[in-house]
Amino acid sequence: DTDRALVLLEEYCKRLKKPEEQQLKKAIRKVMGIFKSSLFQALLGSFTKKSTRHGTISHPSLPAAVAYDVLGWPKD
Repeated sequence: DTDRALVLLEEYCKRLKKPEEQQLKKAIRKVMGIFKSSLFQALLGSFTKKSTRHGTISHPSLPAAVAYDVLGWPKD
């Protein structure tokens, strides 16, 4: 879910302290802003409903999966 993705991204941002990491930190904060936006939440809700309606299994934690991919962390 989005909240989990935001927590993961925030934790990662706290580790980025070197000057050369600041551009990455800024980019991650932009992604976090997108995840928090009402437009993203509406699109995510629409995607989940549409996938379920067409008989496809939707991924309930899509934002968390994106965060794991961005961070290069294994998915548990």
